[in-house]
Amino acid sequence: MRRAELKKIAVTIGEPGGIGPEVAVGAASSPDVCSICAPILIGARAPVEKAVRMLKLPRTIRCIAAAEESRPGGGFLELIETVPDEACVFKRGAPTAEGGKASYEYIKKAAALAMQGKVAAICTAPISKEALGMAGVKYPGHTEMLARFTGTSEFAMMLTGGPLRVLLVTTHTAIKNVPRLIRKDAVAGKIILAVRAARMLGIKRPRIAVCGLNPHAGEAGLFGSEEIEQIGPAVREARDKGIRVQGPVAPDALFRKAYTGQVDIVVAMYHDQGLIPLKMVAFEKGVNVTVGLPIIRTSPDHGTAYDIAWKGKADPASMIEAMKMALTLRL
Repeated sequence: MRRAELKKIAVTIGEPGGIGPEVAVGAASSPDVCSICAPILIGARAPVEKAVRMLKLPRTIRCIAAAEESRPGGGFLELIETVPDEACVFKRGAPTAEGGKASYEYIKKAAALAMQGKVAAICTAPISKEALGMAGVKYPGHTEMLARFTGTSEFAMMLTGGPLRVLLVTTHTAIKNVPRLIRKDAVAGKIILAVRAARMLGIKRPRIAVCGLNPHAGEAGLFGSEEIEQIGPAVREARDKGIRVQGPVAPDALFRKAYTGQVDIVVAMYHDQGLIPLKMVAFEKGVNVTVGLPIIRTSPDHGTAYDIAWKGKADPASMIEAMKMALTLRL
């Protein structure tokens, strides 16, 4: 494919005090990525320059004002600056209000480019919820922000890695809140989004399985009633619509089925129920996909990793996988 025909992907550099700039720059410079797409970094120049120098990359930064100006190749890293350097003061290895505000602006710009059809997809480096809070940004994460920017009401987080694909009913909330959030309509909506996710992945007749919330999927009500009152009815409703779905199934048994290829997508009830098994098998190459948006968005399945930030230790493998996956997805 000629360079002029490569699809453009907007790549946000994430929380500047964390590993975001490193993995974004590293992935955007990877021959595996540059041969299949045209990455455009979205961020501030200072952290991008620092990452290039630290990683000793043979790249020159070329600032462009719009995606239409992109001319991939020639040893350049193309960057659309959304925040002036003086507004992106950040502390290496720690969250700051300035970093939180800057990372918010990067995401907002990338979403606008995708909504305008200027880029084929967006891939977002990790951000810090603490830094967002310090900056007064009232969103718990990327997913909710992107839903707001795109006017989306029904959406879900799906994580993929190795043989596992996991879609979450609840995401960033305290465990004590989870039971009251497991409602029939919520579970049924996520099953429908799982079908949509399968189509994005090219799976025509997906096999979907739904986790129980309680041990042993409630053991017929002995360990909780959510399976009987909320999850089970949602599964039956989905089956009545012709969806191939089973559940509620005890997660300790279900994830083995998914790992061995008997299930295409698992619908998990809460964050750690779904992500612990996925990260066990694909920690370095896990990818987060937001399902339900009118744009394609992926991200690496890891956080800001402040403990190793700006030490040259960050691995861009998950970011590279996220960019590759973005090119394979279809709305």
